[in-house]
Amino acid sequence: MSIVHFDGLGQFKQDNATHHASGVATKCLQEHSSDFRHFHWPPKSPEMNIIEDIRDALLHAAKKRSLPPRTPMDLLTALQNSWWEFPPGYLQTPVESMPRRFASLLRSRGGPTRY
Repeated sequence: MSIVHFDGLGQFKQDNATHHASGVATKCLQEHSSDFRHFHWPPKSPEMNIIEDIRDALLHAAKKRSLPPRTPMDLLTALQNSWWEFPPGYLQTPVESMPRRFASLLRSRGGPTRY
C-alpha cells in the first residue's frame, strides 16, 4: 500500500468475505494498519461496481476465442482484441444502469438486490 499510495492516502476496503476475514488476513491487516486507512464495508453487500461486469465480459470473450490464451501475453492480446470487438456503445449500457442500481440498493436498504 505504501508503494502505491506513498502519500499515505491509501484505503483498504474490507468486505468481510470469508477469505478476507481469515486469521492470516486479519493478522496482516492489524500488523500493517498504520500503512493505510481501513474502510469497513457491510458484509455480503451488493456489488455496485460496473468495472467487474466489464471485466467478466472481457474474460468471457477472451476464453471463447478460437485459441484460448495460454500465456500472460496471449491473455493480454486476447483481452485487447476482445475489447475492440465489443459493439459500439457497449459501455453505455452498464453506465446507464447505475441510477437503477442505486435506486434498487436504496429500496433494499443496502441489502441484496437483483444486480
